[in-house]
Amino acid sequence: MTDRTTPATGRPHDLIGIGIGPFNLSLAALAHNLRHAPLTTAFYDQRPAFHWHPGLLIDGATLQVPFLADLVTLADPTSPWTFLNYLRARDRLYPFYFAERFHIQRAEYDAYCRWVTHQLPGLHFGHHVDAIRWDPEHALFEVDFTQLGPHGQTEAPGRAHTRHLALGVGTAPHVPAPLEPLAASDDAPVIHSGAYLDHREELLSAGHVTVIGSGQSGAEIFLDLLRARPHGREGLHWLARTPAFAPMEYSKLGLEHFTPDYTRYFHELPERTRDDLVTRQWQLHKGIDTDTIAAIHDELYRRTLHGGWPDATLTPGVAVRTAGRLADKRVELHLEHIEQGTRTRHTTDAVVLATGYRERPLDTLLGALAPHIRRDTAGRPRVDLHHRLELDPAITGNIYVQNAERHTHGVGAPDLGLAAHRSATILNHLTGTNPYPLPDRTAFTTFGLTPHPAVPPQNPRTASPRQNT
Repeated sequence: MTDRTTPATGRPHDLIGIGIGPFNLSLAALAHNLRHAPLTTAFYDQRPAFHWHPGLLIDGATLQVPFLADLVTLADPTSPWTFLNYLRARDRLYPFYFAERFHIQRAEYDAYCRWVTHQLPGLHFGHHVDAIRWDPEHALFEVDFTQLGPHGQTEAPGRAHTRHLALGVGTAPHVPAPLEPLAASDDAPVIHSGAYLDHREELLSAGHVTVIGSGQSGAEIFLDLLRARPHGREGLHWLARTPAFAPMEYSKLGLEHFTPDYTRYFHELPERTRDDLVTRQWQLHKGIDTDTIAAIHDELYRRTLHGGWPDATLTPGVAVRTAGRLADKRVELHLEHIEQGTRTRHTTDAVVLATGYRERPLDTLLGALAPHIRRDTAGRPRVDLHHRLELDPAITGNIYVQNAERHTHGVGAPDLGLAAHRSATILNHLTGTNPYPLPDRTAFTTFGLTPHPAVPPQNPRTASPRQNT
């Protein structure tokens, strides 16, 4: 194997990132700007180019975070990689100014990130990382990769060496167990929402479509299908496990759960408390934008203006028990209402699974290092406040993780608004300096109480007598 990406001096890299999604792209952008402690870096991704959820770039769909939650601004607003500088480079600052948009479209965020990847050095697309090992003799990580051709074919192996790693391998589409066989079948009309746009025309031609999932993606897909299908023949059913199609918690104080202050508070809670909190905080990150809810209701209402109701059914509080394929190739879902305890069968021509994403397991990539990773009682890797895996002292290099630490850092782990802060935290820790000074306080809310030191009881023999008044 050849070491194709070791610097010309023969020195190892200071940092190698695996995966080039928004989070590692943020890290690469902020690392590139370091002046007093420059780092040699390389970032690898098996995809041929950057694309951010291309199957969900529905026309008009917006980010659920403000444009300031770009790759770098909340850590370094003077960076050349800000969203505003992207607009300036494209001569679009004044149109954006007059548009008065605080939340930009997803397609524009995707275009912004691709603009950064086209200019930022040290990004290697078309590289599949095969294995990671620790070399104790040289105190370095060895990263074996395979360079891929434009169609995914194997072209050449390679090896790189680094002192530290940053894993940003992202998440994978989640398919509920009852629907896994159908989703895995090539001829079954069951797709994950991540591939929605690839199958949109097919879905529009289907007689009846069922959308499963109560989050933002499910709402956007339901709305897009509803708008595109004829009046009176909508043929849509929207199912969800949640007890309601609920709005996302978007109050200003509620949003403070996505601050570094809350992350620090959450990290210090007991493991069982953290696990319980994550399941109860679903409306912080799995609810629906209120504008989308309003648009769905407006569209449904508009279709009642000339009498009758649209052929569209919305049913929350429902679980899919089993699923199968009928002889006529339609899909049959066996449903159970969670509160009523009632069961029924539901037949549809196509299913869209807006069932979210799950963190990709790190064990496959870090198989050779598995014995050195410290774990919690559920077998998950422990992650410290610097977003670093807790490892045996024998491994002196650091492995940082991005969006793989919800169990230790809370609901903010996958949030774009914390990307720049997390990248800055990693770089401050890695360099042992403070190239990106971070605020001590980021929320008006005080999460938790600081216990006072115990006051020793007074000895009645020495206590001062009460003064008479």
